[in-house]
Amino acid sequence: MLTACGSNTGRGDGGGSGPALSHWYHQYGEAGTEQAVKRYAAAYTKARVTVQWRPGNYDQQTAAALLTDSGPDVFEVNGPSLDQIQGGQVVDLTGLLDGVEDDYNPVVLTPKRHDGKIWAIPQVIDMQMLYYRKSLLRDAGVEPPTTLDALVDAAKKLTTRKVKGLFLGNDGGAGVLGGTPLYAAGLRLVTDEGTVGFDDPAAARTLGKLHRLHADKSLLLGAPADWSDPSAFIQGLTAMQWTGLWALPQVQKELGDDFGVLPFPADGSTGRPAVPVGAYGAAVSARSRHVDAAEEYVKWLWVDRTDYQEDFALSYGFHIPARLSLAKKAAKLRTGAAADAVRFTTDHGWAQPLLWTPAAQTAYQDALSRIIKDGADPERELRTVVGKVSDELRRVQRKTT
Repeated sequence: MLTACGSNTGRGDGGGSGPALSHWYHQYGEAGTEQAVKRYAAAYTKARVTVQWRPGNYDQQTAAALLTDSGPDVFEVNGPSLDQIQGGQVVDLTGLLDGVEDDYNPVVLTPKRHDGKIWAIPQVIDMQMLYYRKSLLRDAGVEPPTTLDALVDAAKKLTTRKVKGLFLGNDGGAGVLGGTPLYAAGLRLVTDEGTVGFDDPAAARTLGKLHRLHADKSLLLGAPADWSDPSAFIQGLTAMQWTGLWALPQVQKELGDDFGVLPFPADGSTGRPAVPVGAYGAAVSARSRHVDAAEEYVKWLWVDRTDYQEDFALSYGFHIPARLSLAKKAAKLRTGAAADAVRFTTDHGWAQPLLWTPAAQTAYQDALSRIIKDGADPERELRTVVGKVSDELRRVQRKTT
């Protein structure tokens, strides 16, 4: 991967003064974003910052580069991972947020924290929610669903020969939903104490309801584009779709006021609505030859320059700024569905915990797929998953101590 993308790290060819810093980003699909981050870098005067836009499997590229002396000084990361932190590959950035830490959305800051330290500065927030077509619900006599049972019933009532009731992705929802139904049941993936957070009968009851969507043939499957693209919803192939905030401008442009948005609905007496959120962050490589300069640059861009942060979030794609004060004042987020999305994120947001490793994710997601599509027994499936995840949590926490 690194060879395919070229071995030049960009060091030494920046246009500013001071040390040369290389800053890596994953390839955004939003026009203008690459030009924007290069403009930000060019405005920095204390170092010569060169931006690299990295196509391909970015996470794999950066993981490999962090083990060498030719990687980036600063890099965008959907983490860092526990292995990267425990392996000493990233720098403690806690001090960069002195005096402003409370202004960062705690939901997305928490997964950047380990052992009382902050390892990346959140940039923007992405979130997912349920879009529904107001006219189709009204014509079917269906109220916007606020419980999981109501969602299952609504999807069935809204399904016709030409329109499916709900689109959760072409795999039936296992990939995109992940832990969201568990949080909607009042549970968690991992507790604060580092144990399995869904070893509870409520988990099986909730996940079992998702199979009803498949059994009722209420789910759209085999759509031309997957859940992250709103085209199935816009084209009327489905009355409801689970997708991201990023789809909002396109949905609004095509459907006007004929749509609404909801969090994933609560299930059970102890449940509550749930909204998955995530945030790329800026991290500093421990192998950087200019760690202090890299930290100073990160603070300048992702802490001090709130004008750039708002521009990055809302001028090209559609994201929520990581800082609460910016999200509150941004004009594009003050009204309508966008304001609802900000409120959902603040009130109901959950982020994948740092201890939730790829091995735990794979075990859980494979079981969820069997429950949804095959009608596998949720209790039996979850017993196996709880055992595997417990072993995994013990393994990573032994490394921590």
